[in-house]
Amino acid sequence: MRIDLHTHSTASDGTDTPAELVLGAAAAGLDVVALTDHDTTRGHAEAIAALPAGLTLVTGAELSCRIDGVSMHMLAYLFDPEEPSLLAERELVRDDRVPRARGMVGKLQELGVPVTWEQVARIAGDGSVGRPHVATALVELGVVPTVGDAFTQDWLADGGRAFVEKHETDPFEAIRLIKGAGGVAVFAHPAAAKRGRTVPESVIAEMAAAGLDGIEVDHMDHDPDTRARLRGLAKELGLLTTGSSDYHGSRKTCVLGEYTTDPEVYGEITRRATGAFPVPGAGGV
Repeated sequence: MRIDLHTHSTASDGTDTPAELVLGAAAAGLDVVALTDHDTTRGHAEAIAALPAGLTLVTGAELSCRIDGVSMHMLAYLFDPEEPSLLAERELVRDDRVPRARGMVGKLQELGVPVTWEQVARIAGDGSVGRPHVATALVELGVVPTVGDAFTQDWLADGGRAFVEKHETDPFEAIRLIKGAGGVAVFAHPAAAKRGRTVPESVIAEMAAAGLDGIEVDHMDHDPDTRARLRGLAKELGLLTTGSSDYHGSRKTCVLGEYTTDPEVYGEITRRATGAFPVPGAGGV
């Protein structure tokens, strides 16, 4: 089985619609794909409706978190999307995205960049607006060559000249909410140092004691030495290890199935989840 447990669609900051994403996942030879848009489940219905036979969908979301000034992401799998506490927290995070993006546009304008809110809103479309949409605007304007080049101290990285904070969930609270909604919690790309400061291993150990299920090890932002170190940490803490593409369509260079999750780990995730079940493809509509 080929299993990719971290992808994004136009429901957040990907460039493929949910339907295009699942069709692309099947074409890439995947057996299982998780749709984990940022702080939203809005793409799930479209993905399920288009799900081709032979592909299973894991419903999920990537929750925006922060601890001790460090931004981090928590992957939530197979939770009940209507559970009130987790739903309210996701809405709180999403509602803060628009004023935050407007604030970044304002800072960029002060720096002499001719970006407009209308441009960023066009790029975001119906998705949950975020930094990648602002970064894409910078690419369109020729300010930076790629989206990744916008995530520096010169521009949009944490603490950068155009950075604006937003509401982000404490990760211990995120774990509690995910588990309360019957889901499984996995810390996304925990050692992606090029994105900014990372969470210390001591805090990962505390999260493991608080119910964290796993860490994402095989990821494009982790080199071989980092992956080996994280596997050792996961074994020491009794955590599951996952792998995934973190696919964003044309917004990033990674491809579907670039990294994958071991079938036994996937089986354990589905066994632990009580909020939702994986959805087998029935040929789409």
